[in-house]
Amino acid sequence: MTTDNTFEQRIREWRHAFHRHPETGFEEFNTAARVAQILQSFDLQVHQGIGGTGLVASLKVGDGRGCIGLRADMDALNITEQALDHHHASCIAGKMHACGHDGHMAMILGAAELLCSRRNFNGTVRFIFQPAEEHGRGAKAMLADGLFERFPVDALYGAHNMPGMPAGHIATRVGGIMASEDNFVIRIQGQGTHAARPHMGTDPLVIGAQIVLALQTVVSRNVDPSLSAVVSCTEFITDGIRNAIPTHVVIKGDTRSYDPNVQALLEKRMRELCQGICAAHGAACTFEYTHEFAPTVNWAEPTALAVAAARNIVGETAVDANVTPMMISEDFGAFIQHVPGNFVFIGNGSAGQSGATPLHNASYDFNDEILVTGAHYFAEVARLALPT
Repeated sequence: MTTDNTFEQRIREWRHAFHRHPETGFEEFNTAARVAQILQSFDLQVHQGIGGTGLVASLKVGDGRGCIGLRADMDALNITEQALDHHHASCIAGKMHACGHDGHMAMILGAAELLCSRRNFNGTVRFIFQPAEEHGRGAKAMLADGLFERFPVDALYGAHNMPGMPAGHIATRVGGIMASEDNFVIRIQGQGTHAARPHMGTDPLVIGAQIVLALQTVVSRNVDPSLSAVVSCTEFITDGIRNAIPTHVVIKGDTRSYDPNVQALLEKRMRELCQGICAAHGAACTFEYTHEFAPTVNWAEPTALAVAAARNIVGETAVDANVTPMMISEDFGAFIQHVPGNFVFIGNGSAGQSGATPLHNASYDFNDEILVTGAHYFAEVARLALPT
């Protein structure tokens, strides 16, 4: 893999510009305009406003009928950056690229430049820039706007940087690589009373505590041990005060799994437990369960191609073709429920290295050293997927 210094510097400048001006989900107007401007500088026609602020550009070379998509996410997070020593630190108060989407955009733009100059494939490559990945709504919005009807692809490829993995290493697997995320809200209505006279009321705190503990049995006693799932209660909210037992308790959290059948089981058992425990104590219960992220389940053929492309770029020893799945979620999963596809992790830096700061951390920064690797990887995917 060889790249001139001008190309590398250009990709870094794109990434730094995106980092300075972060925009959150469905507000990526300036980001999308900048992406479109760069793509248009390669003489590509850009279609904007897809699913809100999403955009697509296509490059056709030769007479090949094959078509693939290369996808990047664009949104930032509502986090105040604490790595202010960086000259490219966020200029927007309370917002930052704490997940590396600035780097993902720069890599796909770099791949677009390489492919426009090399033209070493036969077919069509679509460069897809998605809004609102962080809350799991951007992919659905683009799909609802007819993304694959208007811009059909035979397969879709994506990537995410991964702190904790050696910089530039690439990892993937066939099957589930990232989990679904479902959110739940449990509302318990008891009867408030004076703290000195608990027998006069129905204490939703005690009921809520029992529910939190009971939910821990769903995975351990209802889910097949060969399958994976997580149930996490993350908020416990009451309307009580120090000397008054509350009337209302709200418990919030999320669940993670790789299998739609497990998702359904989690929802069913959680609902039954919550309603049963509340009924046993004479309290009212409402249970809300929403599906936010689909699991990311890699298809076999695109994964084999992704592994081959990765080995061509970073070498055999820097590629893991059967990485352990992670319980994190990614909006890419919604796309490959509709078309074949593959998702890879690109190492951002292992412990002790630059780039090891965790995702969604106020001090996180994308590792510029892997930008060229990502650009070449995606360009190689296109070359292998659309042979001349």
